[in-house]
Amino acid sequence: MSVGTYQINLDGVGLRIGIVQARFNEDVCHGLLSACLAELKHLNVDDEDILHVTVPGALEIPLALRKMAETMQFDALIAIGAVIRGETYHFELVSNESGAGITRVGLDFGIPIANAVLTTETDEQAEVRMAEKGTDAARVAVEMANLTIALDDLAETTRLEVEG
Repeated sequence: MSVGTYQINLDGVGLRIGIVQARFNEDVCHGLLSACLAELKHLNVDDEDILHVTVPGALEIPLALRKMAETMQFDALIAIGAVIRGETYHFELVSNESGAGITRVGLDFGIPIANAVLTTETDEQAEVRMAEKGTDAARVAVEMANLTIALDDLAETTRLEVEG
């Protein structure tokens, strides 16, 4: 077997993307969403191929992602939220559990999920990072959707050759 290299593919034509956005820390989440949608458009993902839903907060994101993944209608999903440290342990709980839940959905369903749930110390840090993180989430979703499709195609071709 020779060594090959997969070339990064950021072409979103024909990809179906689901976005779950938390409403808590609303201004930051809107900033994340705005940057994400602008980048998806730049990467040629059609508006009609995007489904955007909202949930109360970061802890509800994994369940909505799971329900979307169960439909098998999406090539990638994006989680958008903001968890900003307060003076209680709640920050750690929400950050850790939402992150673990998002990862678990992706692995359980074999679907790429771009995690754009910001975890910051202050509102100011979140505001500084929201545009870049939203843009990155769109790029990750498109790149990983294309990689997953390519690897699925490779697996299918290999299976057919073995059976053939």
